[in-house]
Amino acid sequence: MSATLVHRGPDSEGSFVDGGVGLGARRLAIIDLEHGDQPLANEDGTCTVVQNGEIYNYAELTHELERLGHRFRTRSDTETIVHAYEQWGLGFADRLRGMFAVAIWDARERRLVLARDRFGIKPLYYRAVGAELSFASELDALPHGEIDPAAVDAFLAFNSIPTPLSIFREIRKLAAGHLLVWQEGELELRRFARPGPLPPRADADEAELLEECRARLRDSVRAHLVSDVPVGVLLSGGVDSGALAALAAEESREPVRTFSVGFEEASFDELAGARAVSRRYGTRHRELVLRPDAALLLPALADVFDEPFADSSALPTYLVAKLAAEDVKVALSGEGGDELFGGYYTYVADLLAERFGGLASRARPLVERLPSSTRRVSFDYKAKRFARAAHLPPLERHHGWKEIFSAGERAELTGRAPAWDPVSALRERFAETEGHELLTRLQDVDLGTYLVDDLLVKTDRASMAWSLEARVPFLDTVVSNFAFSLPASQRVRRLEKKRLLRRALEPLLPREVVQGRKRGFSIPAAAWLRGELEPFARETLSAETLSRQGLLQPTAVRRVLDEHIAGRADLSRQLWGLLSLTLWYERHVEGVTRDASLAHAVAGGC
Repeated sequence: MSATLVHRGPDSEGSFVDGGVGLGARRLAIIDLEHGDQPLANEDGTCTVVQNGEIYNYAELTHELERLGHRFRTRSDTETIVHAYEQWGLGFADRLRGMFAVAIWDARERRLVLARDRFGIKPLYYRAVGAELSFASELDALPHGEIDPAAVDAFLAFNSIPTPLSIFREIRKLAAGHLLVWQEGELELRRFARPGPLPPRADADEAELLEECRARLRDSVRAHLVSDVPVGVLLSGGVDSGALAALAAEESREPVRTFSVGFEEASFDELAGARAVSRRYGTRHRELVLRPDAALLLPALADVFDEPFADSSALPTYLVAKLAAEDVKVALSGEGGDELFGGYYTYVADLLAERFGGLASRARPLVERLPSSTRRVSFDYKAKRFARAAHLPPLERHHGWKEIFSAGERAELTGRAPAWDPVSALRERFAETEGHELLTRLQDVDLGTYLVDDLLVKTDRASMAWSLEARVPFLDTVVSNFAFSLPASQRVRRLEKKRLLRRALEPLLPREVVQGRKRGFSIPAAAWLRGELEPFARETLSAETLSRQGLLQPTAVRRVLDEHIAGRADLSRQLWGLLSLTLWYERHVEGVTRDASLAHAVAGGC
């Protein structure tokens, strides 16, 4: 099990065995390089811990615990966890500020405790069969068993697999902010934290809010820079990563290292914004340009992602992580800023639908005739999505903006009735925020689902593939509590997204970055799949391959491919998902490994 995770911790390995209990750890040495190897135990060896992640308030906790009589042998943040458990029992996890997947064996109580951080930044899978429990940071370290049809349906709806499902029936993901307690063969799940909406504040004027926003971001960045090795920034060119680079530069004595990926297609390229931030703060900047051939790295991504995953931005994330890993072991990344401060076009659509949903529905026949573009988030793509979903109830239409395949399309692709309702994964979260503003509730749904099961999965796997630790300062309660206490109008107003955040960052960032359109980190998949990548797509999705694997119906897949190639619709997200599912099955079920070279993936680079 440990050997399969060597990429997550190449610096050392350790193990602990107590009768029928075994803990294993791979270490990426970041804090207390000399003494922080795991597993680590308390003073008398009755409690033993392993963790993947970082605890940013470990110094403060260490001082508190020492005053309470605990003795520490290391300066490691991991040792803080075992003493916190010894002091506060199952309440230990709520005291931790950081990202973590933790396992503690308590020999006195003969119980195992697993914990996953409140935002779900670090992954944690478990398999409970009979009287046995196994767990790991990635699926490949666990016995697999049969594929779960519900997970396949979920993937076809989301291009990722939502918690608690995994692609395999017997394996589940521990939810963010939850504990798993295993004692005498019995499993219990407990929630210990739930970041989310707070009562809107009306006591501060905008100038005070802007200053507080900057102060809270600075506090989080300062905490996330704690390290005994160099820390860089993954700089996309947008406001979120730009803010991290700016604040890191202000907090660092040495020039900050920044890393960017761009594209030959102008509507997708953000290198100009990244370069402007780099020049302003004198960072040591490196970048590369992605070519269409880079999508041939899809087989490499299938190797990296332990279950089907089809967010196409994984490709540039994977490559920029490789670039960063050549210089640093830790990099800051901007995930979470959009969910917290209102950065997606879908939030604008949510507000517009409240007023114009009926009109959009009546205009749908005209909108559907708009020609398909290959530009990033083009007008025709957004207009068609809006017209199709604007008349639905709030949660259903919010899902409709992003849905990959509808229920009917999933049935055609799998040849069976859907085994799972994708909106069911959202309803419970949505219901928990009853009474808050609608936009706030929808942002919270994204924070607990799309962010956890897509963006954080992407960032974790793509970075850890190169033994790079990615830290996400926006996902800190110091920041999230502030963001979710803002009135919705301070996040999205009319067509203005991230309203307060952009204004707060005006003193820190170049004007073209603060006022620039959101581009995200997506790739020109629509154009690539109608051009250089068409042969690759047709070969990978051949009827012979699909029939052999048995997950997808060849006729239905070919119809999707032909519709996109002919330019009748932009189905690039759908095709990327079908390619990813097929390549994942080939690699992880059939055991086939394709060669994928980075040599043709990039041009330029400095």
